Amino acid sequence: MKSIHLLLLLVVAGILFQCAPASNDSNKQAAVFQHEYQNTALPIEQRVNLLINELTLEEKIGLMENTAKAVERLDIPQYNWWNEGLHGVARSAPATVFPQAIGMAATFNPDLVEQVATAISDEGRALYHAAIEKDIHKWYLGLTYWSPNVNIFRDPRWGRGHETYGEDPVLSGLIGASFVRGLQGNDEKYIKIAACAKHYAVHNGPEAKRHFFNAESNQKDLNETYLPAFKQLVDEGVAGVMCAYNRTNDEVCCGSPTLLLDVLRQQWGFDGYVVSDCGALYDFHEYHKISEDATQSAVMALKADVNVNCGSVYRHLDKAIEQGLVTEKELDAVLAKQLKIRFRLGMFDPQEDVPYSNIPLSVVGSDKHKELSRDVARQSMVLLKNDNNVLPLKKDLTQYYVTGNNVADVNALMGNYYGVAKNYVTVLEGVANAVSPTSIVQYNQSVLLEQELEHTNTGQVWNAQFADVVIAVLGISPLYEGENGDTPFSKTGGDREKIELPANQLKLLRDLKEKCKDRPLIAVVMSGSAIAMPEVHELADALLWAWYPGEQGGHAVADILFGDYSPSGKLPFTIYESTDQLGDFEDYNIAEGGWTYRYFNGEPLYPFGYGLSYNAVDYKLSGSNKVQMKEGGSVQVELEMTNKGKMIQNESVQLYVSKSDAGFITPISALKGIKNVTLASGESTKVSFVIDNETLSQIDMDGQKVLPKGAYKLFIGSSSPSNRLQALNVVKPLGFTVDVLE
Repeated sequence: MKSIHLLLLLVVAGILFQCAPASNDSNKQAAVFQHEYQNTALPIEQRVNLLINELTLEEKIGLMENTAKAVERLDIPQYNWWNEGLHGVARSAPATVFPQAIGMAATFNPDLVEQVATAISDEGRALYHAAIEKDIHKWYLGLTYWSPNVNIFRDPRWGRGHETYGEDPVLSGLIGASFVRGLQGNDEKYIKIAACAKHYAVHNGPEAKRHFFNAESNQKDLNETYLPAFKQLVDEGVAGVMCAYNRTNDEVCCGSPTLLLDVLRQQWGFDGYVVSDCGALYDFHEYHKISEDATQSAVMALKADVNVNCGSVYRHLDKAIEQGLVTEKELDAVLAKQLKIRFRLGMFDPQEDVPYSNIPLSVVGSDKHKELSRDVARQSMVLLKNDNNVLPLKKDLTQYYVTGNNVADVNALMGNYYGVAKNYVTVLEGVANAVSPTSIVQYNQSVLLEQELEHTNTGQVWNAQFADVVIAVLGISPLYEGENGDTPFSKTGGDREKIELPANQLKLLRDLKEKCKDRPLIAVVMSGSAIAMPEVHELADALLWAWYPGEQGGHAVADILFGDYSPSGKLPFTIYESTDQLGDFEDYNIAEGGWTYRYFNGEPLYPFGYGLSYNAVDYKLSGSNKVQMKEGGSVQVELEMTNKGKMIQNESVQLYVSKSDAGFITPISALKGIKNVTLASGESTKVSFVIDNETLSQIDMDGQKVLPKGAYKLFIGSSSPSNRLQALNVVKPLGFTVDVLE
């Protein structure tokens, strides 16, 4: 019996001993963490160093490429850095497809774009955790999204322009920064999705030459146009930057001491990771011919602090170290920056510690996100013409005829870098769902996107003579404009040679107009870049620019055509009259070359910032239209806005600055601020802008920010100031003067 009691006492004592707290923290950590770097109580920088100290040289090099190898002995799974989220989780499981990036820019609404990015990052997190639960570590399932693209859309012929936020650096910076906030979340410790600003820098065509092209830019254009959006994203805390394929001023972007070390790291203080565009390091020796072989290319990129090689050149680092071209210590410093991102994403931590790990899979493609996609599409669409208020249409007309190459084409909804949605709504479906059950809807595609004029038979245009209204859905598609290799209809590697609307579509519109006679002809244009179409403007009674509007695009078009939403989108680029108004595609000199609305001296078809609505919104300045400001001070300019229409109106108030007597080339006008407001019918509100040195400063020919004294002309309105506005029956923006005192 005593032996039984003794045995029980020993068991109880053992249990108590096991349950007792450890005598010190180190014992506790040793019991919990198999490896020191896994201790979540330590600062991330210390954890990164602890991990690097445990890695062999071979393991370090294996982590430097986008297809990072597993280190099983240290519990590090394989990881593919390459993922995309330009306007929805891309190339992965079915997810919500939002309007293409250029369409989001057309909302002129950074807060709305942040909501989109938040939805994308929620879906991306949910898909990531669902994948790793099944031990799936494939391409496009990671947490490092190589978005957004904040290159400047200098020339509408550039095929990838629709991935950007347009031709203006301020708009690109504002929209891009909001997208970064939405992707990365607001947790103090963890990043939800690591955003990446691309393609750094001075990169916008030609696509077919991108692997060996040298983009030449002076200091003014660099600091006024090409770099500001990147800097704003760095200031916002973007996790990554992707360096471009091309050379800039003879330095390869992914090996540039100027761009990567002097500007990005030293001047801007960027401490995130730099990733090469895919295959860019290979281009060093194969196309740019600035190195002899892959080993030298790897050395150049490593010394420029490129932290992830999308490609396979970094596997030659072992040879480089063996030959004494770089040291393992240099490799450690470059590796540390990218490992820090993986730690901040919570990849090496218990999932219960990561606040984003519990986002349910049900958010992916949810009804809430579908509705957001529809709302963004509505806010993106730009009404370019509406003669005699032919729009909105009635929903109970007897007969509608819908036609055109894009009316039932899913490609025209998707843009590029797209995901796959569970359901797509074409314009044909949107119209059919919107009209009365007793209305007749007839459809014929009539033309193909890529069809020679002599072979064009414009289909059943005779139907137009019986319809109460004809809706022609025209334009191009991502099959025609996009990245090199992704555009089967492009003859120039994804770019366009001409920006005019294809001739067969003009023929269709003329034939429809002949049949319509005095009945309304509505043109809906779907495109990601400017299309020269003065004849469309003349032929159509109303003209709606619909972009590549995402999975709910058809519903959004119908919402506007039938008056469920008053258009509010604004053009994030200039629409020119013809290709003849453009300069040399390879000329990157913005100011001296006359590129973008800021320096274009001709008359556009539609100016930057332009867009009509169904409501008249009255703008009225409060106070004097001339104020004075001391250097270093600020003034506030206030205006009152009133919605005189019958519908709710979302309005993007735009502030522009002009300084024509600075002594050097300055913009004709330049966007400096946006305020987005929503007004009910009859409602008034006050909007104010603070004008300070930053608002008025100019970039001189040396690339320096200066503040010339004297008068500055400022404009506030619903478009950039343009002589064209009078012909378009649009009130010019309100003008006032700020005098900077000596």
